[in-house]
Amino acid sequence: MPSQEPPRRRVPGPARPARPAPASAGARTARPAPRPAAKRPSPRPPARKPRTIKLGSPRPRLRLISVGLTLVMLVFVVRLLQVQAVHADAYAAKAAAYRYQEYTLSAERGEITDRNGIALASSVDAYDITADPKLFTPEESKVPDAPEQAAALLAPLLGKEPAEIAKKLRTPKSRYTLLARKQTPQVWNQIRDLKRVYGQKAQEPGGTKVNLLGGILSEPSSKRVYPNGELAAGILGYVNAEGRGAGGVESMLDGELAGKDGKIRFTQSNGRQVPTAGSQGTPAVPGSDVELTIDRDIQWAAQRAITEQVRKSKADRGYVIVQDTRTGEVLAMANAPGFDPNDLSAANSAAMGNAALQDAYEPGSTSKVMSMAAVLEEGKAAPDTHVVVPNRLHRGDRLFKDDVDHVTWYLTLNGVLAKSSNIGTILATGQLGATQAESNRILDSYLRKFGIGSPTGLDYPGETPGILARPEKWSTSQQYTIPFGQGLSVNAMQAASVYSTIANGGVRVEPSLVRGTKGPDGRFTPAPEPGKTRVVSEKTARTLAEMLESVVDDREGTGTRAAIPGYRVAGKTGTANRVDPELGRYKGYTASFAGFAPADAPRVTVYCAIQNPTKGSYFGGQICGPIYKKVMEFALKTLHVAPTGREAPRLPVTFDPTP
Repeated sequence: MPSQEPPRRRVPGPARPARPAPASAGARTARPAPRPAAKRPSPRPPARKPRTIKLGSPRPRLRLISVGLTLVMLVFVVRLLQVQAVHADAYAAKAAAYRYQEYTLSAERGEITDRNGIALASSVDAYDITADPKLFTPEESKVPDAPEQAAALLAPLLGKEPAEIAKKLRTPKSRYTLLARKQTPQVWNQIRDLKRVYGQKAQEPGGTKVNLLGGILSEPSSKRVYPNGELAAGILGYVNAEGRGAGGVESMLDGELAGKDGKIRFTQSNGRQVPTAGSQGTPAVPGSDVELTIDRDIQWAAQRAITEQVRKSKADRGYVIVQDTRTGEVLAMANAPGFDPNDLSAANSAAMGNAALQDAYEPGSTSKVMSMAAVLEEGKAAPDTHVVVPNRLHRGDRLFKDDVDHVTWYLTLNGVLAKSSNIGTILATGQLGATQAESNRILDSYLRKFGIGSPTGLDYPGETPGILARPEKWSTSQQYTIPFGQGLSVNAMQAASVYSTIANGGVRVEPSLVRGTKGPDGRFTPAPEPGKTRVVSEKTARTLAEMLESVVDDREGTGTRAAIPGYRVAGKTGTANRVDPELGRYKGYTASFAGFAPADAPRVTVYCAIQNPTKGSYFGGQICGPIYKKVMEFALKTLHVAPTGREAPRLPVTFDPTP
């Protein structure tokens, strides 16, 4: 059997010494406190196990971060789609507006020359001064009044008011504004010098820290100049501020002269072209050169002569036309007073047109040659036909007279023309038909074949066709005044063309002012051939030329002051009552002279008219005859036309009424 273990005996521990009681003064010794009962030792708590820390799961946080990133990326994606897809064009345009600069390359305007290639109008280098208003804003310039400061510097150079320039520099939301057109290279060089000076100041200590003129730019352009000043200004016209033809040939042929503008687009930074970024665009195509029929020297002689006489006569205006009788080419077309197209600010607006083509006036006796042509062509009379001319003639409701009082004249038909008799002309044209109405219709048909009442064919801007009513509408007085040049209106070119028609053997050649054009490739394109119309027979034209010689050669003729030594001259004087354009009634006179030379082999026609001479004579033979002589002599010498040397036939002017 297993042995049993004897029970353990409790062994008492060692006794603890007693704690002495605290002593106090005067106190009796206290009795020792009773000894506390021995406490039983409490059982020891069981030992704790080490505590384990558990980590939280990362998945919720990652999910939150992922959602946040996804939202952020989604915002970026939506914005990118908006910028690159939905509003791509708008943003691209906005970016291009700030990044790129685009301007027009002006085409060089074609040159206008005379028939010998001498320049009458040409173009020289110039600059359009422009600006980038954005560079003058306070944000960009760092100067609150940058436009005003820049305007103060530019105004003296550009000839403009500072307020006007400052207003343009403040153009809102713009990268381009035009400050001045067609400035000379000297002006642009001065602006560049100012830009350089202010650019240096911006780099100096204590400087302005900003280039006030950094946003001022230039565009290459060209400026129209007229090297001969007033010469032929009425023909040439002028170019306006936009570079377009605004009058004369400049306007008439603006499409050919102007060419085609190009464009250039380049990358810019702070208003300057970035040279390494390149540029793109289309080049400008230069305009074509225009060659006129005008001879500069003859134009000069005509313009000088008419200008002097208009001044001496204190007239409103005057014009001279010189025409080649064989080709219809206009060799000169001079107006007085004129204007200088180089300085339009000083020009009189009333003188800026071409009065020789734009004035409509009653021609007077120079028109009688058409009445004589009708009478001769219809076979109703011959140069020696007798015409008895009384001092007064009653027709319709009027009493007609000649320019001078006279006894009864016994004239030939040639004498009627030589002495410029109104009464004799009425009597002669009255024979054209069995009735006055028929005579009117026949005369009207010849007037229209000569070009009266229709444009000349020049296609010139503002040209007047004149006034010629239909014969059935002629008033009682008109049917008798139209034969001697009152009651109808013409322009100077129409009047000159009548005499060129007679000089050309009765064939009317439409006047021409342009010989042709030369394109940028240098190829010359001649102008279309002018139209031609047979008006009267060659025999009638030759007879009329001999009759017109009597006006100049015969001592009883009215045009003796137009005679040219050594040459046979055919011509006719004219003195007409003039309708005042302001009053609308007759006041003053139109003096004129028309003719051609040599009379037997015509080469040149000259026509002169002066409106409202107020000093000295107002008769055409007295004040226009000498102009005709000067201009005709000069033209014949310039064209190397020699005298024919043949004697003129002396046609009778009067007849003896006695049996």
